Amino acid sequence: MQYALIVDVSRRVAATPKRSEKVAALAEVLRGTPPAEVPTVVGLLLGAPRQGRLGVGWATLRDAAVVPAATSEVTVAELDAAFDALAAASGDGSQRARDEVLAGVFARLTADEQQHLRRVISGELRQGANDGVVTDAVAKAAGAPVAAVRRAVMLLGDLGVAARRALAGESLDVGLTPLVAVQPMLAGTAASVTEALALTGPASVEWKLDGARVQVHRRGDDVRVFTRSLRDVSAGVPELVAVARSLPVDRFVLDGEALGLDEDGSPLAFQDTMSAGTVLRPFFFDVLHLGDTSLIDEPLHVRKAALVDTLPPALLLPTIDTDDAALAEQFGAQALAAGHEGVMVKALESPYQAGRRGATWRKVKPVHTFDLVVLAAEWGHGRRTGWLSNLHLGARGDDGAFVMVGKTFKGLTDELLRWQTVELTARALGAPEDGYVQYVRPELVVEIAVDGVQRSRRYPGGVALRFARVRRYRPDKSPAEADTIERVRNLLTPRG
Repeated sequence: MQYALIVDVSRRVAATPKRSEKVAALAEVLRGTPPAEVPTVVGLLLGAPRQGRLGVGWATLRDAAVVPAATSEVTVAELDAAFDALAAASGDGSQRARDEVLAGVFARLTADEQQHLRRVISGELRQGANDGVVTDAVAKAAGAPVAAVRRAVMLLGDLGVAARRALAGESLDVGLTPLVAVQPMLAGTAASVTEALALTGPASVEWKLDGARVQVHRRGDDVRVFTRSLRDVSAGVPELVAVARSLPVDRFVLDGEALGLDEDGSPLAFQDTMSAGTVLRPFFFDVLHLGDTSLIDEPLHVRKAALVDTLPPALLLPTIDTDDAALAEQFGAQALAAGHEGVMVKALESPYQAGRRGATWRKVKPVHTFDLVVLAAEWGHGRRTGWLSNLHLGARGDDGAFVMVGKTFKGLTDELLRWQTVELTARALGAPEDGYVQYVRPELVVEIAVDGVQRSRRYPGGVALRFARVRRYRPDKSPAEADTIERVRNLLTPRG
């Protein structure tokens, strides 16, 4: 299959706001995809290569710019082989190897293909074709029930693999199997514990740790540990493997968080937990499979009882079962006082909805805000075509200049998109870079909500915002009143 077909359908999908038209266009391409190439094509449609991390940063992509080819000739299979080479590069000379691979590929791509590939590799392909849209397209192309495809995706933990089965006409009744990663259940949000309880009813209220989500599988002596993105990290976390092997059962799937602790037992900041060399301690809050029994469809109170019966207390999160708002609020305050993020509130009757952000799970944690300056914005795609969307955000440096600390396109209403497009265009500094990044005079202040910050080598200020979203613009504030880089950095300090 030619890569040009993927680029063309991406353009068509981005150009229509109608979900049905997106699904139809994607299904058309999927029907014509050779079975062996389906996982690769699905990854390209989602902007998430099947190989996962490729080890390519924005500077490498920038330096890969070459004169575009006049005609398209690169195939999906060739691109997949290049992704394999990028992902496999390691050790001395790995950067040069990646540069050579990218240069060889980009020299054979047209201008449109180069632009598409940059966005795929950088994770910035925004065309309105998320997992749900592509899943519906797979079902349509395969003539299979959408519910059956969705469940297969959840239990296989891989949309590309599920798509290949569906399009090949194979059975989608796959079940939950230890050692096969399952997409994690996600949570919605609530402003307070009281609000969350009103939405869930009687609930399990659990401390929410600022750690790394882990899914731990065991079948006999074989143990595998997967991240939130379903990457197998077993070799890098021997302490978690050892814990799994110490348990009295030899067949299970556990869901939990791994956290780094300091010498006093206080939680380390997320960035430190994720640093190489940090010894991780697991805390589990769910069990999806135990012995010969799948528990994924059982209500939470049944899964929780099985968890308590199986694991020692030291491996369990602090939790209470209640519908008493005052008691739950007090429990949430204790979590914050102990240095953790907040609490999770989960309906006791909820099944484990793998891969979904269910309404029956709610996270409650404090929100931090910064007043930052807009340094640039990117022209949008799909339903945001024609509007300046993704904002480049800066904090005020010691010398009065602005230091970039992150990007966001979240929280922007249509009204805000229209307003900021007019205002930012009036402040434009020259033509857009690469045709879509418009730098502007740093004059507009915007209030940004974040869950936290983390250390970063990508931005000159050394920090990056976590889960940033727009709250409102602040026309009442001048750039000189924006928050300083020092204030942003202060949020790195662990709580407690």
